[in-house]
Amino acid sequence: MSIEKVKGYFRKFSMEDRVLEFDCSSATVELAARALGCEEKRIAKTLSFKLKNGQCLLIVTAGDARIDNRKYKDTFGCKAVMPDIMEAEELIGHEVGGICPFAVNQGVKIYLDVSLKRFDTVFPACGSSNSAIELTIEELEKHSGYTEWVDVCKDWER
Repeated sequence: MSIEKVKGYFRKFSMEDRVLEFDCSSATVELAARALGCEEKRIAKTLSFKLKNGQCLLIVTAGDARIDNRKYKDTFGCKAVMPDIMEAEELIGHEVGGICPFAVNQGVKIYLDVSLKRFDTVFPACGSSNSAIELTIEELEKHSGYTEWVDVCKDWER
């Protein structure tokens, strides 16, 4: 189970007790915000994209941000294509609804979108459709193993 992999990862840093599990779904930004009692924009949603070479990359964005196709193509050199549900789990190591930047399969590159920088803390999922963890931006950088910050979103407040 993916949440156990994520908890195991955070256990190495004595942070597993910060992983929150809910009795309800948190698989979407709206549901996660409701479960946490926070604004949707503070949900750190992790979006997956399939590259031409078959590999996958993850972009963590603010809950109110949407991918800007032009910015994505300018940054990654290809059209933004999401893997299907079965491919996502195989490529990333987490099911859709629980995709997060922690304890992912080797070779998956993780990018953080600048839409997150306006917050002190954000809430990414933890490998299941009913989990989250509150992290500072510095903790998100450290624990996601991100490659770099990117600016590939639109429609978020500055």
